[in-house]
Amino acid sequence: MFTALEVVTTVVVGVMVGVEFAVWAVTGWDRDGIGLVVGAGALLLLSVIMSILLLVPINNRGKTWTPDNRPADRKEQLRRWDRFHYVRVAVIVAAFALLAAART
Repeated sequence: MFTALEVVTTVVVGVMVGVEFAVWAVTGWDRDGIGLVVGAGALLLLSVIMSILLLVPINNRGKTWTPDNRPADRKEQLRRWDRFHYVRVAVIVAAFALLAAART
């Protein structure tokens, strides 16, 4: 039950944030800085795609590991997850910087 609630909550909040972002972008379409807003939106979309394609598969594999069945390259997989995570955070920070620049 708890997992279903998490999924529903994530979907609802994601849709709400997406709608708010779209309204903000559409209402300011004729203003200076709209390119920055669109760029920020593209970067945020990229961060979601990175999460789904790069980070989630490593997380799913890691959830199945026990002390008895850990793969030999476990530490390398964890380092890879860290690298992908740092890049994703940099993408999100860049999106925030674009949004902040669009507001000025």
